[in-house]
Amino acid sequence: MKKTTKEILKKIYKNRPIKTHKYNYGMLLVIGGSEIYSGSPALNALAAFRSGVDMVQVIAPKRTADIVASFSPNLVAYPLEEKCLTEKSLSTLILMTDSAKIISSGKTAVVIGGGVGRSKETQELICHYLSCLSIPAVIDADAIHALAKNQKIIFNKPFLLTPHGYEFFILSGKKTNDLSLSEKIKAVEEEAEKLGTTILLKGKTDIISNGKKTILNETGSPYMTVGGTGDTLAGICGSIMAQGFDPFSSAQAGAFINGQAGALAAKEKKEGLLATDLIEAIPRVLH
Repeated sequence: MKKTTKEILKKIYKNRPIKTHKYNYGMLLVIGGSEIYSGSPALNALAAFRSGVDMVQVIAPKRTADIVASFSPNLVAYPLEEKCLTEKSLSTLILMTDSAKIISSGKTAVVIGGGVGRSKETQELICHYLSCLSIPAVIDADAIHALAKNQKIIFNKPFLLTPHGYEFFILSGKKTNDLSLSEKIKAVEEEAEKLGTTILLKGKTDIISNGKKTILNETGSPYMTVGGTGDTLAGICGSIMAQGFDPFSSAQAGAFINGQAGALAAKEKKEGLLATDLIEAIPRVLH
């Protein structure tokens, strides 16, 4: 089985021409957060910036948006009026998505799901939004739960799903924790083919498949069990997709970068590793 190497980065990170303008390297929309959870969208956005996208805009409930905006001067956050994502948010999300496509000349992608929660109204909003979406998107965390009973809405769209083992079970009904690697690979391949999408199953060995091709990623560290490293992965993948790369290539590069950056940071931090340490190590991986 083929494995990721640093060669995948050569496909994506090349010397930039002198005449380069803002948005030539994409715009990413991060949709996430709730009254309780505010960290995920910030980690998505910071990891995306470190991975080369030109602009990131976080769209979140007001409490999350205010926290994200205060976290770093690099971050732009648009506050929704609602305390959580609901159907009232749909028109705003569609309008801002359309505006982003115009501003970036189509080089736009979305990351959705981090910290949004699993209330019925939020889950319905996510499915409605994704059914209207045609641009590349990373579907992570609570957004995967939303898709469990609405899988047909993502069929053959340029999406990337980034589940861990339990989220994959929620999506597919298949428990993978006790399976051999070959059995896990088969399960991911079957689900990716059924959904017509790309899946990155996170684990000690990441399994990436679009149902036709499969590749493994073995970068990483046992210290990356800390909360937030899945959010950084989603942000990195979204950044690469916004720069114009397909979900399968973006998943390969994103998994390699996230794991390698985590491993580099863990050499120093070990049990003290934070997701923000991983983010700061990303530039050391890219070149």
